[in-house]
Amino acid sequence: MANPTQYPHIVVHAPALDGSRRVTEGDVILGIASHLDDVVEILRLADLDRIEVEENDLIEWQGGGPDDWPGLSEHEL
Repeated sequence: MANPTQYPHIVVHAPALDGSRRVTEGDVILGIASHLDDVVEILRLADLDRIEVEENDLIEWQGGGPDDWPGLSEHEL
């Protein structure tokens, strides 16, 4: 039987109103990212830092790619 952590399916969900994006592996929430660097750190903490964040078939980007963080620039303080 294959090791399920060998080929994880990571999902970076569509941006919330504040621009943050949930990062999950299956049913497990790994963290909340506000920037691409946060996704990298979340994966590092989950011992998944071998994954190339911007160009990898193991990561599913919903609601935009790694450069799409619309809520961060659209809201005025």
